[in-house]
Amino acid sequence: MQDAVVFALASLAETRDPETGNHLLRTQHYVKVLAQRLATTDKYRDVLSPTVIDTYFKAAPLHDIGKVGIPDNILLKPGKLTPDEFTTMRNHALLGKLALEKAEKLSGACTALINVAKEIAMGHHEKWDGSGYPLGLKGDDIPLSARLMALADVYDALICRRVYKEPMSHEEAKAIILQGRGSHFDPMVIDAFLIEEQNFIDIAQKFADEESAMVPIQLGQQASG
Repeated sequence: MQDAVVFALASLAETRDPETGNHLLRTQHYVKVLAQRLATTDKYRDVLSPTVIDTYFKAAPLHDIGKVGIPDNILLKPGKLTPDEFTTMRNHALLGKLALEKAEKLSGACTALINVAKEIAMGHHEKWDGSGYPLGLKGDDIPLSARLMALADVYDALICRRVYKEPMSHEEAKAIILQGRGSHFDPMVIDAFLIEEQNFIDIAQKFADEESAMVPIQLGQQASG
């Protein structure tokens, strides 16, 4: 029942942005495979238990719940945002955490799921080098759940069509993500992505939006045209 409620809440944000399609499903599965890979490393073997990974998986769909508080004229704008509009858009990270804190208070329950959901909502736009938002957290100060979500979210945005851009191929998206190693993304998360890239491709295809929304992708394939 709890899982259904979480996904229903997450879908509220998704319905505000019709172009995201199966974004919630894809990103939660990306997060899971990244976490499972990191669980095999010495650094995270004792951190990422199956229970913790399952909590990450269940919390991931709530990453953009704060978008329900962003005005339509900004959230649905087909062109580039102005600096002021981008500042407003960035507020969705804090709004998401505040919404989850309110839900936590009303329910009277402090659960691992809500705690991780707050981490992800607040932290998935932070960057490894400290240049992200809203707090400018750096390195391991960024919760691991949010570091995983950061890569999952960016990858999915790159390979999917948006009103302002065409979808990229897997290889094009991969190249951009690799450029962010040590700046945007945790290097260990990048390493996990490289090992799991076939799983990323499989997830993208399994939970694809309408047929025209994504470039057919195969490992090592470049986009044509």
